Amino acid sequence: MSELRIGILGAAGRMGRELIRAAHAASGCHVAGGTESSNAPDLGADLGELAGLGQLGVRLTDDPLTLAASVDALLDFTTPAASVDFAALAANGRIVHVIGTTGFSDQDEQAIARASRHATIIKAGNMSLGVNLAVAMTRKIAAALDTDFDIEVVEMHHRHKVDAPSGTALMLGKAAAEGRGIDLNAHAVKSREGHTGERKPGDIGFSSLRGGDVVGDHTVIFAGQGERIEVMHKASDRAIFARGAVKAAQWGFGKGPGLFSMADVLGL
Repeated sequence: MSELRIGILGAAGRMGRELIRAAHAASGCHVAGGTESSNAPDLGADLGELAGLGQLGVRLTDDPLTLAASVDALLDFTTPAASVDFAALAANGRIVHVIGTTGFSDQDEQAIARASRHATIIKAGNMSLGVNLAVAMTRKIAAALDTDFDIEVVEMHHRHKVDAPSGTALMLGKAAAEGRGIDLNAHAVKSREGHTGERKPGDIGFSSLRGGDVVGDHTVIFAGQGERIEVMHKASDRAIFARGAVKAAQWGFGKGPGLFSMADVLGL
């Protein structure tokens, strides 16, 4: 069996370089190309040198159309608008598209769902095994507890993160809502300021902290009378997300069209 040809979108960024390293290290995978925006200063650079691996003989380009036509899978931690466009390219090529991007609008989500009729799309707010286990635990705990336990999701990321709450925080909040059998959109409280009044029973609160170089910390708090349960995950290395994305691409190859999550990949 030939190696899985992987293309890296946003390959010169921090996550892009992690993805290059993870794909290069994975058995049965081959880094076949990478793209950046047309004004990126590293265009033409060898992807291996960008990732500290030495030369791989593959150059950074600004041509995602050609890349999508020459690979089996695209790994994408870019921006919502770009990811929607890349999903359309994946659909045209009938290939795997792994999306780790967060901050999508409802319209973006609908566009990605349409693309999944022809592409194998694996989309998750977080690609790590630990986070997806935390999501599964959150769902089970929420199902076991009644509304006497208030649910709060607290997350912290580095100063450069542009969306809040994080995609992972929303994954955790959605899992809590599913456990309780309620609609997250109807019960989410994403900000508090001023004289807010008492907390409403059944709300799921979110708090977002930003600073330094924090890769990603998430805690789901179930606060009851006289006791508190906390589900916590701390990421100290972006490589965990990159390895998860490569695992998702390997899982999705040959799977056929559809919209999947890391829970599907991990069998959770």
